Amino acid sequence: MNRISINKQINKNIIFLLFTLLSLTATAQDEGKRITIQNKNSSLKEAFVQIELQTGYSVAYELSALDVKKQLSLSFKNLSIDKALSQILKGTRYTYKITGYHIIITSPDKQQPSAKEKTQKLTQTIRGIVIDSKTNMPIEFVTVRITGSGSLGATTDSLGRFRIDHVPVGRCNLQASFVGYNASILNEIPVTSSKEVYLEIPLDENVHSLDEVVIHPEVRKDKPLNTMAITGGRMISMEEAGRFANGFDDPARLTTAFAGVAGSVGTNAIAIRGNSPQFTQWRLEGVEIPNPTHFADVSGLGGGFLSALSTQVVGNSDFYNGAFPAEYSNALSGVFDMHIRNGNNQKYEHTFQLGIMGIDLASEGPLSKKQGSSYIFNYRFSTTSLATGNDINMKYQDLAFKLNFPTKRAGTFSLWGIGLIDRNKPEAEEREKWETQADRQSGEINLDKAAAGVTHKYLINADTYIRSSLAATYSQDHTIANQQTEDDRIVPVGDIRNSKWDVVFNSYLNKKFSPNHVNRTGITLTGLKYDLDYKVSPYFGLDIPMEQISKGNGESAVLSAYSSSVINLSNRLTASLGLTAQYFTLNKNWSVEPRAAIKWSFLPKHSLAAAYGLHSRREKLDYYFVERTVNGKTESNKYLDFAKAHHFGLTYDWNINPYMHLKIEPYYQYLFRIPVEENSSFSIINHQDFYLERILKNKGVGKNYGIDITLEQYMKDGFYYMITASLFKSRYKGGDNIWRNTRLDKNYLLNVLAGKEWMVGRLKQNVLSLNGRIYFQGGDRYTPVDRKQSMIEHDIVFDETKAYSEKFSPTINGDISFSYRINKKKVSHEFAIKLLNVGMRTGMHFYEYNEKTNKIKKVDGTGLIPNISYKIYF
Repeated sequence: MNRISINKQINKNIIFLLFTLLSLTATAQDEGKRITIQNKNSSLKEAFVQIELQTGYSVAYELSALDVKKQLSLSFKNLSIDKALSQILKGTRYTYKITGYHIIITSPDKQQPSAKEKTQKLTQTIRGIVIDSKTNMPIEFVTVRITGSGSLGATTDSLGRFRIDHVPVGRCNLQASFVGYNASILNEIPVTSSKEVYLEIPLDENVHSLDEVVIHPEVRKDKPLNTMAITGGRMISMEEAGRFANGFDDPARLTTAFAGVAGSVGTNAIAIRGNSPQFTQWRLEGVEIPNPTHFADVSGLGGGFLSALSTQVVGNSDFYNGAFPAEYSNALSGVFDMHIRNGNNQKYEHTFQLGIMGIDLASEGPLSKKQGSSYIFNYRFSTTSLATGNDINMKYQDLAFKLNFPTKRAGTFSLWGIGLIDRNKPEAEEREKWETQADRQSGEINLDKAAAGVTHKYLINADTYIRSSLAATYSQDHTIANQQTEDDRIVPVGDIRNSKWDVVFNSYLNKKFSPNHVNRTGITLTGLKYDLDYKVSPYFGLDIPMEQISKGNGESAVLSAYSSSVINLSNRLTASLGLTAQYFTLNKNWSVEPRAAIKWSFLPKHSLAAAYGLHSRREKLDYYFVERTVNGKTESNKYLDFAKAHHFGLTYDWNINPYMHLKIEPYYQYLFRIPVEENSSFSIINHQDFYLERILKNKGVGKNYGIDITLEQYMKDGFYYMITASLFKSRYKGGDNIWRNTRLDKNYLLNVLAGKEWMVGRLKQNVLSLNGRIYFQGGDRYTPVDRKQSMIEHDIVFDETKAYSEKFSPTINGDISFSYRINKKKVSHEFAIKLLNVGMRTGMHFYEYNEKTNKIKKVDGTGLIPNISYKIYF
């Protein structure tokens, strides 16, 4: 026997001896605990209290499932814990388990599924990990069970992991509970035959001293994943993005059903509480990234055609629409905080999808089953790229991936990335079809974006962990536009070149100082490298050559830091206090911003929250390099300050029952130092073109106020619905110091969204799903056409002295989706039809200058976005 084998054998013997000693010690401790109860009229609850008093053990049970008032006839003396518990629980059909100094009362085990049932009914495995929500430490000995299933359940191991086999396909409810923590319920988890379910379940520590330990399950669906946020946000479920009629597998489109969020047809740009879509920030794996949508900003700032963050790889994430925590900076209206989920580290799983919108291929699986490392990726490209040549308009492709490497002592490393390639090559119409200047335009749009990084998470001890990321983001835009003239000349009217690299390092330390106080403190260092060259014609309709409107190259940096604490002030009162600061080296501007929130749970199912935050945002980089000659003097935007906003919000939450939730949110936002053009109605608040040619000053203000209402029934028995309503007002003051309505002052929004699933087929294992959404919203504001100037310039010119004085018609429209999923033993098939804007009425219109007739034409906006797809999971 060699030296290694001898050492292994010695180690095995030592472990066996230690285990034996620990077992004997535990047995001796249990044998030393004797219980006496001589009270023939004792309740079950009183018996548990006697056990706690006489032994020092704590007894945990599910209050809603156990009749603790049941009267017992007990009379025994000096019995061991095991014998005493056997007598106490006799006739209740409940069992117990002793873990350390905790006695956990659990529901009765029913018979395991028979071999025949297992062969007939398709089942799947649910795996996962249970962690402390504040420290991210795994929790062992947690009871995880499928409610209403009898014996389907498991207990987490020393690493917080659990595994439940033989879960029937369909939907199930799962509950996780442990002594000292608030139990958590996950409702209507989709279980399919072809894909394991992996869950990360955070539990909130019960920090309050009680006379007895009882379990009060809570549904976490409405809460942000980030435990430092106590109000102002909600979780975005990727399962909902694929299921909701308006989701279209796109998290941005999904949010348009939320209260206070308005969308538009043809783009996934969203306006949060009257704010511009460009005021919203996108984050991936804790790093701010460029807008990750195809053809972003082309049809309006802040939006694009379709998100590159596929629901195949993105996990549940957070969406903020109010006074968000100090961790988030450089945003005025909202934040998408997205995460790529880890791949399955035990089993290979693949997905292929063919549809009108594109072809997808996704795969995940273990890199090393022994070490628990995994990969996941999704690649997608437009189907038009396969079917046509280089003369087609829109082509796109994207890739997202994540590699996850847990280690025993050095923490967990992950390598992640996302990339987009967009191409569009419009051609001019034939001469005989020319009517507008757009008909004689040709051009080319080349957009590339990428973000990639390495993230490291290390648990320092049971109360502290550190998370760090080093990432790089890249965006490149080269847009060319040419116009043909009547005398066969080619006039370049647009040439925009924009390339930008950001290198980002961020790190935060999360520390639980006590059960009542958790702090997160972090820094972000961002290095900017850019090369910008914007040339655009000032008068397209007159075939005027291009002018230089913005040009710059070089390097600068943004430094930011924050600290945020969540403090439990009392049994029902929780506060969040934070401070964030940032400094922009390009123009030496800086900002310090306080954030605060308080939440009062005045009744078990009711709570009130109030939040305040000062928020700021820097402008798009090309805005700073705009130079113009004004009154014989060269001026630029280089020294534009941060635009800022005060957010005030109240939230009333009522968890009517475990499946139904009501939320009412009045709010007020005051924006100031907004860039505006002097002596003009122009303000960045309303800007939607992908370039800027004006000289701006930080003299503008704005205000948004209103109330949002949400009534949501989570899926129950295959049925769900959500009703949201918003009443609001959005106003601004431009460089002419006149108060006006903003472009996005719709005044009201109403959404009714619902869906139903049926288990169908011979064994009720296939899923038929029908989902719909009806929405009613006020129209956007618009500026009337200056007809006289339009005739002079042969192009549409707006009368800015009457900015946004007109309003589009209200919109009544709807979305619908239908899917049918066939579950086989190791494969499943899904057929889906999804339609956006089925009414084809946007309520909007636009104007064109007809060069043939020399007239201005009004054109109604319509649009239907369909997607028919087939998906196979294997």
